[in-house]
Amino acid sequence: MPHLFSAPRGRFEAVRLPPSRYLAVDGAGNPNDSPEYRLAVEALYTAAYALKFISKAGGTDYTVPPLEGLWWAQDPDVFLRREKHLWSWRMMIFIPPFAGSVAVEEAMATLVRKKPAASGMVRTVTLEEDLVLQTLHVGSYDDETPVLRQLHEEIMPAGGWTFNGHHHEVYLSDPRRTVPGRLKTILRQPVRQKG
Repeated sequence: MPHLFSAPRGRFEAVRLPPSRYLAVDGAGNPNDSPEYRLAVEALYTAAYALKFISKAGGTDYTVPPLEGLWWAQDPDVFLRREKHLWSWRMMIFIPPFAGSVAVEEAMATLVRKKPAASGMVRTVTLEEDLVLQTLHVGSYDDETPVLRQLHEEIMPAGGWTFNGHHHEVYLSDPRRTVPGRLKTILRQPVRQKG
């Protein structure tokens, strides 16, 4: 499903996305220094790799999709000011359409066995964003501000768009193995026409 994991660099495009299922964990606070955030990401990957191996044993192999995040706050300007301690988040990993409910339940059971501390953290959600504006950002996460400011203050007003869901990021690079200046992140905003 390449439309879920690609976007043009240097411009925003409008795309309609189908409803999609995810493994997900909710939390709040600065992701850079939150133990809860670290545990959430570890739990997601444990469940996602368990699902991959269960699917592979059933005859369908695939690459584990990238980590994704929904980000929100009572005041959206905290993102432009990078006040991360005020952020709420939902970290997610896409569930391929061919992975059935039984396989997902088995993956969750594997997570509980491997990481008892993560018991009850991961759940499945269906995301129905429909129409989004998205672009590919290359660089540090902290360098997203000018791109988001352009989206919020220029592109959305010019197109008559308003917010229709949480800010969404798709992390195409592994920050443990990629220098900040080369990180690739899809910045995605669900929108609707005003009025």
